[in-house]
Amino acid sequence: MQPPQHLKPIAPLPRLIFASRWLQLPLYIGLIVAQTVYVYHFWVELVHLIEAAFGNQQALDKLVNSIGYVPSEPLDGLNETIIMLVVLALIDVVMISNLLIMVIVGGFETFVSRLRLEDHPDQPEWLNHVNAGVLKVKLATAIIGISSIHLLKTFINAANYSDKVLLWQTVIHAVFLLSALAIALTEKLIHHPGDDEEH
Repeated sequence: MQPPQHLKPIAPLPRLIFASRWLQLPLYIGLIVAQTVYVYHFWVELVHLIEAAFGNQQALDKLVNSIGYVPSEPLDGLNETIIMLVVLALIDVVMISNLLIMVIVGGFETFVSRLRLEDHPDQPEWLNHVNAGVLKVKLATAIIGISSIHLLKTFINAANYSDKVLLWQTVIHAVFLLSALAIALTEKLIHHPGDDEEH
């Protein structure tokens, strides 16, 4: 076994430039705060849904306003459409929260510093092989999922949207899908299988 080589001292300017990566730390802390806001929003909506299920009219009104649902006649309780729209909104919050986790954990691991979670039982499987390219593909895929939920919510509540809004949301979703395919294809083309073997 060869003794470890002594690291060559880094000159002050390169050391400063390399240390500047820690300027991203407040950004990731800010995303953690945003995650906390999403958790609070999720529980507020869930509590309103439970209260509305037990006949609370005020909670029902708050739910209807939050999902942008305009009933054709006065509501005296929850209906299937409202429940579906609220559940989709909750799923949307969860998917955005997952996106935040990918950005916070994957971004910090890739661009700032190693988290050293190799022996941790809860280490995400994808973190073992994360890099900038893989992170971009995963983020693009997550955005497609979020866009799909938004589009489904719009179509379920289509009566309250104009044809122009429906058309543009469909076009935007298609653009997201094509963009994700382009990112994945680009990543596949620039990745050389022999690179891993060489290292």
